[in-house]
Amino acid sequence: MNTTNNKSLRKNNMLLAFITLIVAIILVAIVGWFILKPRKDIIQGQVEATEVRISSKVPGRILELRTSEGKKVNKGDTLVIIDSPDVQAKLMQALAAREAAQAKSTKAINGAREEQINSAFAMWEKAKAGMDIAQKSYNRMQNLYDKGVVSAQKKDEAEANYQAMKATEEAAKFQYEMAKNGADKEDKIAAAALVNQATGAIDEVESYVQETILLSPIDGTISEVYPKVGELAGTGSPIMNVMDRKDAWVVFNVREDLLKGMQIDKTIDAYVPALDKNIKLTIFYMKDMGTYASWKATKTNGQYDLKTFEVKARPVEYMEDLFPGMSVVIND
Repeated sequence: MNTTNNKSLRKNNMLLAFITLIVAIILVAIVGWFILKPRKDIIQGQVEATEVRISSKVPGRILELRTSEGKKVNKGDTLVIIDSPDVQAKLMQALAAREAAQAKSTKAINGAREEQINSAFAMWEKAKAGMDIAQKSYNRMQNLYDKGVVSAQKKDEAEANYQAMKATEEAAKFQYEMAKNGADKEDKIAAAALVNQATGAIDEVESYVQETILLSPIDGTISEVYPKVGELAGTGSPIMNVMDRKDAWVVFNVREDLLKGMQIDKTIDAYVPALDKNIKLTIFYMKDMGTYASWKATKTNGQYDLKTFEVKARPVEYMEDLFPGMSVVIND
């Protein structure tokens, strides 16, 4: 009887051990399946937005910052005022140069002053009187020479003096007419050109003066401010950035084997963890990122390499609480 009970007990123990082994194998298989099961690829991107950098064409010190980080601004608002003494000095030089050029042009157009004209006329009258006397002297000498009273040398001297006085009268007349008529046409054109040149220099400097007051080119939010008041800003150095959050998009780096179903103008569903919201995006840009980007090698098992594509998608509707830098995950 005891022998029979012992055999039955051993059978039960063996059966229990077998069942336990089977259960253990099943549990290990289930755990292994969950552990070794390939994870579903998650396509994650980041929100970006248009950002305009504010900088100046002229160097100077920051005199005033009219806004600060996080402030909303409108197109045309004054953001920065720069103090640039060098530009102001160049403007004064340009204004002085134009005044000098304008004075020369006015003189060329109006001609000589009345006093100068009268002086030139008096010199001409004096030259005419001298020429008349020389002509009379020459005529007398000619008559005397014809009668044989004077020598040929005396007659020649009188003739030479008459010709000299005649040339002097002609020169004096020319000087008088030039003073009365003003400068030549070419001189007037040259004087006007100097005025235009000086005016162009003023326009150039004034354009630099306008660059000392920097305005916002767009509606947006100040995202960054670099210098402080009193610091020196060089030519072209950034002063602040204006971000247009209404022009936002999401950038995804997608391996090409995950591009299935993605195409330009297609609307996709996505999730924003920071907002715990689902949003809709419209794809507007797709391009491979080149060999420098991340890629997955599969040639070891006889397949091919997988490149990465940059995919950009824009929200269908503007979201006030969607900020650049937030993560976005594409829903299946």
